[in-house]
Amino acid sequence: MTSALPGPSEEEQLVDFGIDLARDAGKIMMESLGRTSVTKKGWRELVTEVDQACERHVVTMLKVHFPDHDYYAEEGHERREKKSPWRWIIDPVDGTTNYAHSIPMFSISIGLEKAGEMVGGVVFAPYVQEMFFGWKGGGAYLNSRSIRLHVSATDAISESVLATGFAYVQNQTPNDNLQNFCRITREAQGTRRFGSAAVDLAYVAAGRFDGFWEMHLKPYDVAAGAVLIKEAGGRVTDFFGGDDWLEGQTIVATNGKIHEALRTRLDPVQPDGHVRVKT
Repeated sequence: MTSALPGPSEEEQLVDFGIDLARDAGKIMMESLGRTSVTKKGWRELVTEVDQACERHVVTMLKVHFPDHDYYAEEGHERREKKSPWRWIIDPVDGTTNYAHSIPMFSISIGLEKAGEMVGGVVFAPYVQEMFFGWKGGGAYLNSRSIRLHVSATDAISESVLATGFAYVQNQTPNDNLQNFCRITREAQGTRRFGSAAVDLAYVAAGRFDGFWEMHLKPYDVAAGAVLIKEAGGRVTDFFGGDDWLEGQTIVATNGKIHEALRTRLDPVQPDGHVRVKT
């Protein structure tokens, strides 16, 4: 007599729904690539009609299928009713500046939180048709469950290809990341700046990058990608080595082997009104 195999967990089922939402958003992005209107939220910070259209679609579908779930999205949709332990954290177009200029490195990021813990993530880069997804305890994958992701085995900064980014507020803060970039670029095998933190994090999970660091990011930039890295065997912390990477606006995400070597090379974070400083 054989026992029945367990069915998919609730986390896995919700991630599957997130994959469908990401594909829908990716279609919206690709249909309007190169011909969407662009406005500014700040000097550097752009927003397009497609950001708003993708977010409306995702939030509408969540309201229909999971009316009790909370959600937090970049372009202003947020609900904090706490009728359910579930919250969706959404960046409808991560890499908007790239998208506005038809540079193909952009994505949608959908993170899934349960009772304050990130338990699922989807990052879809529609131009290259790469769907990264994972859930707590279930692993991380690319495009299908037959391609499981694993972080790299690189154990030295000198052998590492790393990624980072620069904040929209870089001209307003002492924490502009420029010295970090210069210092680490001199030591690493290579340093990349793609302009989509969600893609950068997914690439760490896939072993393409060995590590990533950045400041001034929001939860919707990092929520999904961090899940992928953890499920692929990597490590995610804030700049201080703690767990305040989701809300504290500093993040170091690596294969684990180079984590402390990278983290300790970063400049101490200075109080600036944009990042949370450990006291």
